[in-house]
Amino acid sequence: MTTEEFNYDLPEELIAQTPLKKRSASKLLIMDKKTGALEHKQFVNIIDYLFPGNVLVLNNTKVIPARLIGEKEQTHASIELLLLKNKVEDTWECLAKPFKRLHIGTKISFGNGILIAEVIEKKESGMVIVTFKYNGIFLNILDTLGQMPLPPYIHKKLEEKDRYQTVYAKNIGSAAAPTAGLHFTEELLKKIKEKGIIIVEITLHVGLGTFRPVEVSDIKKHVMHSEFYQMTKETASILNKAKKENRKIIAVGTTSTRTLETIMEKYNTFKECEGNTDIFIYPGYEFKAIDGLITNFHLPKSTLLMLISAFSKKELILKAYEEAIQKKYRFFSFGDAMFIK
Repeated sequence: MTTEEFNYDLPEELIAQTPLKKRSASKLLIMDKKTGALEHKQFVNIIDYLFPGNVLVLNNTKVIPARLIGEKEQTHASIELLLLKNKVEDTWECLAKPFKRLHIGTKISFGNGILIAEVIEKKESGMVIVTFKYNGIFLNILDTLGQMPLPPYIHKKLEEKDRYQTVYAKNIGSAAAPTAGLHFTEELLKKIKEKGIIIVEITLHVGLGTFRPVEVSDIKKHVMHSEFYQMTKETASILNKAKKENRKIIAVGTTSTRTLETIMEKYNTFKECEGNTDIFIYPGYEFKAIDGLITNFHLPKSTLLMLISAFSKKELILKAYEEAIQKKYRFFSFGDAMFIK
């Protein structure tokens, strides 16, 4: 199976540059995963497709202002770090640009020395391990010096930082938002609960694995970057009960999906656990955890497009995308949503 099979043409004007004023006002494309039948709605109508006893799984990760722009201490050359994973205490795995200018021992200054990073290891594909030195509380310093790590296809400045967070974000650690969740408001979640839908939370800290492009032609040769996940005992118990009673489990986003499928692959049940996952889901994969998926519209040739193609059929997904383009849906992070049922 080739990467090119997951390509499609998207007019640039359909790439959403800013979030809508109201989160739940985005469009919603409803798709039957078996037949490909489509309905066009607004996201607020998602409640009409959820039923008492369904379990809705949210990823409660919180995005940190993970993009830091500083300069090398000796040459003052501009260096950008994207914080991806906290290895231990003040040691982080980062994506660095320009990678070639960095060597083991290189020191990078941010905010005129308020924060200093020292490279302790160089890895492949632009990755470095750094240790940070500072006075005070690291997350407070990051709040002051860091920027929200918006994807490269977004060229407009984000006016409100919290619009790149879900309303239920709480566990700090992501380098990108789980964007399917951006459409939910507290009011909509309240109505969903009142209808008898059970809402549970898991955590997957979104890192490079989720948004790194596929650069090989044979998709089986693509290597996913690992990301941290966590499930509580309470969530595991609710999900296991739903499975036993044949009630539907609906994942909000590909990150929730990857977490649920990782745990089921590993233990053949849901259980309290944490770890790192590099699961790569593409057509041919047999889903063990989820029955429905709320997701955004994904980049051509991306692992996320491959995942939703595995959940339905590649041909049906690409046909749905074709219709979404014709109907002027907004694509990617701040774009519209899709419910594959």
